[in-house]
Amino acid sequence: MSAIAHGGHAIAGPVDEARVDALVAGLALATGATVLDMGCGGGEWLLRILERHDVRGVGVDRSAAALARARAEAERRVAPGRLELVQAHAADFPPDPRGYDLVLCAGSTHVYGGLAGTLVALAALVRPGGLAVVGEGFWERPPDGAALAGLEGALPDDFLDLPGTVARCTDAGFAMLSALVSDQREWDEYEFAWTGALEAHVRAHPADPDAAALQDEARSHRDGYLRGYRGTLGYVTMLLGAPIR
Repeated sequence: MSAIAHGGHAIAGPVDEARVDALVAGLALATGATVLDMGCGGGEWLLRILERHDVRGVGVDRSAAALARARAEAERRVAPGRLELVQAHAADFPPDPRGYDLVLCAGSTHVYGGLAGTLVALAALVRPGGLAVVGEGFWERPPDGAALAGLEGALPDDFLDLPGTVARCTDAGFAMLSALVSDQREWDEYEFAWTGALEAHVRAHPADPDAAALQDEARSHRDGYLRGYRGTLGYVTMLLGAPIR
């Protein structure tokens, strides 16, 4: 379901493509640098980095369908041998002991149990003085019951507010180099693309045995967003500098 839903939005998160491209263009990556994306999904962040910079990439994700899409895109867009895709859980992935020059975890902090666990993992993955890109949710305002229900049983302490999110990163020793705070337009485009892709799949494949479940998910998710967490859950994409030690 996730692979179908995210097929309608290249970035697979509430961030405008032009803003992603600007962040990618500004990355200070030397020729031959290594880039790791934990929870890479369809690999769009990695592919855009490889298209812009002369670096090597590794993408890790548990979804075979997402990795298949990433592999097909890589064959079309980048030279062979520059991107390695690994199907694995983040906790089971054996990292390079030399560290990576850039590690991404955009919208995938759940693989480490949240932001705090992600920062611990990044400290071990990024070489001293390297970079990290972290996409994380935050509370625009204290969540009410409708917002938490729309997020399928989320808890108030699942996220911090924006100042708390930034402080958690800097308290962990990372430098806050820049940040993109998603606006309402970006959220709406992402959420309607997500649910719209499911609706379009059902219309194109009415005999799919999962059609009814996909239809129900599209409508319940959209309702949960519009009547629940729209305007309550925010999203920030942070460029962090790893400690120099």
